[in-house]
Amino acid sequence: MPFLRNVTRGRGVPDERLAVVAEQYALFGGRSPLNDQCRDLLAALRTELDTHGIDLPLYWGNRNWDPFLADAVAAMAADGVTDALVLATSAFGTYSGCRQYREDLERAAATVDGDAGPAAPRLAKLRLFYNHPGFVEAAADRLVTAVDGGRPGPGDRLVFTAHSIPRSMAAGCSYVEQLHEAARLVLDTAGWPGVPYDVVFQSRSGPPQVPWLEPDVNDHLRALAAAGDTRRVILVPLGFLSDHMEVLFDLDTQARATADELALELVRVPTVGTHPRFVAGIRELIEERLHPGTAPRLALGTDGPWPDECPAGHCPAPSRPA
Repeated sequence: MPFLRNVTRGRGVPDERLAVVAEQYALFGGRSPLNDQCRDLLAALRTELDTHGIDLPLYWGNRNWDPFLADAVAAMAADGVTDALVLATSAFGTYSGCRQYREDLERAAATVDGDAGPAAPRLAKLRLFYNHPGFVEAAADRLVTAVDGGRPGPGDRLVFTAHSIPRSMAAGCSYVEQLHEAARLVLDTAGWPGVPYDVVFQSRSGPPQVPWLEPDVNDHLRALAAAGDTRRVILVPLGFLSDHMEVLFDLDTQARATADELALELVRVPTVGTHPRFVAGIRELIEERLHPGTAPRLALGTDGPWPDECPAGHCPAPSRPA
């Protein structure tokens, strides 16, 4: 409950609703797998950097639970770090997935700066990577492997999922467009250009009167079953980097129960996690900042590499109901 209160602070979510969500964790040993997944990613990145002769210390800070970001920044300052590159574990550009991280970094630095201790390091967030080949190629490999190297056929439907966000938040960013671009790139990389697909949403929260992006994945499964021409759904959690609670519960538990009820076969594709190509992609994002002008800024598709600083006015905070 303390973690869930941190996550939903300022959103008006009552404790009664949080209690329902807290019970979901009981299905998975009473704890989130996310911290362990972050440790796995850090270990894989440490090996990748060492293999390529990149001698950088690694730190880890969470937005909503221990180890907190402010503590990580304080540790960097105590260790004499003056400049740090920051990987936010979100490939896409929304307020919560981009600008809010920058605000978090500013607040964390402010808690370290001052007369009581050393100055915080300069914190430079790595750019969005929804179209970076490391992310796209890892997602494509996960997809092809999940269907045993086959190709969607008659009766199959490919469905990409991502976290729903308020429509007011989506109006100020390119989230939906980036999801479609990433989905198209994944299909091209998988060797499936032109295969029909859908982008749907999951894991919405907040007051019911606030409009969020739709369709919900469960509603979409019902619509596919009602149309009568889908027998198997290949579900790709493109908007998530690891198989944490919003994947394990919202997809593997709720969506699978919906599919079973509808007599639909459901293949849930793993997230990129610690896929070697994704980890190598993080290293490439680091190298382009360490060696500007010489290390390539990689991107697939027509959008080109996202700028290091988001364009002015992009991904603003959503308007909140009174």
